[in-house]
Amino acid sequence: MKNKFTLIFALCLWSVATLGGGYQVRLQGHKQTGFGLIGTPFARDASSIFYNPGSLAFYEGKFSISAGASGIFSNVLFQMQGMDYQARTDNPTGTPFYGYVSYKFKDMIAIGVGVYTPFGSTTKWDDNWAGRYLIRDIKLSAIYIQPTIAYNYKDKFGIGAGFVYATGSVELNKALPYSPDSKVNLSGKADNFGFNAGLFFKPTEKLNIGVDYRSEISMDLEAGDATFTVPVALQTMVPDTNYFDASLPLPANLDFGIAYQVNDKLTLAAEVNWIIWSSYESLDFTFENNPELLNSENPREYKDTWIPRIGGEYKLNDIFTLRAGAYFDPSPASEEYFTPETVTLNTIAFTLGASITPLKGLDIDISYLELHGLEAEKNYSPDNFAGTYKTAAFIPGIGLSYRF
Repeated sequence: MKNKFTLIFALCLWSVATLGGGYQVRLQGHKQTGFGLIGTPFARDASSIFYNPGSLAFYEGKFSISAGASGIFSNVLFQMQGMDYQARTDNPTGTPFYGYVSYKFKDMIAIGVGVYTPFGSTTKWDDNWAGRYLIRDIKLSAIYIQPTIAYNYKDKFGIGAGFVYATGSVELNKALPYSPDSKVNLSGKADNFGFNAGLFFKPTEKLNIGVDYRSEISMDLEAGDATFTVPVALQTMVPDTNYFDASLPLPANLDFGIAYQVNDKLTLAAEVNWIIWSSYESLDFTFENNPELLNSENPREYKDTWIPRIGGEYKLNDIFTLRAGAYFDPSPASEEYFTPETVTLNTIAFTLGASITPLKGLDIDISYLELHGLEAEKNYSPDNFAGTYKTAAFIPGIGLSYRF
């Protein structure tokens, strides 16, 4: 029985982890999304608050505002190992958004603030699917708030940093193997602080180089609610309500990017993101009621990953700018501890984007991101749950940006 409860709450804590890292799809600016999600070597507008605070004081004009949203249409296909059984998620549409505003003083110092939702979606399996004792559905939401300051030295060097406040919530439902109606609902909130710092270097008019570091954030979930529906005979051992505490590190990111303006029309760029997933070694949690039975430690043993990105932009004329890009996002998950609540596979992604500029300084930005998780056979060894997974996500987005 202890192993069963371990699975329940390990699942909850991984859901919190998804708030800080998850798919590592950075939907914080549609210009960047269309460019293969490359943003570190650019100074486009106030969205530098997220992508590279060091470039925030380099955009044209003094005032910049940017806002947008995306629609996430995703699904997971599961084929049970050794059986003619399939299941597919029925996920509702996710709607992450972002908003930034910044202002420059004497073209040297810029200040700004960003509010964005880098992670927030729902995964929903059928109530009676084969993995219902591991997961039925998860609802995730997160909001990041980041005040930022940056300094521009002679239009060559930029340095900037932002203070990050992260707050998130999770709700999870799963079946329990005690009766047809047995189930558990888990919910909780967590928040903490971190920072985002960047450097920007413009050695020539055509070449940009950027480096950005986003710190690890430890999400500390305290007094999370656990509501059980179990047969009467088990209620003395498994009370209807319980509370738990846990702490989980959200990995740091180090990004390096380079962009080169080939001519007045064409710009090319490449970027590498180092996701320091190795900080996620185990899930540890403590319960208020019956801790002797429920407390446990659960290995995850994630590994660091490198995400290479390439992209290009072509300015068709003063009104239309076109973009495209691609990247490869390797899975950090351990082969021994692969769970179906967050299916992270080696993923190939393609992007398209465009900006329409009807007035000077005003851009209507649109983007499209398509991700395909490469089919792979995976196993969660503690519960001997094995099968083949395949994922896909389709993410259109639209936003506005204005500078003067």
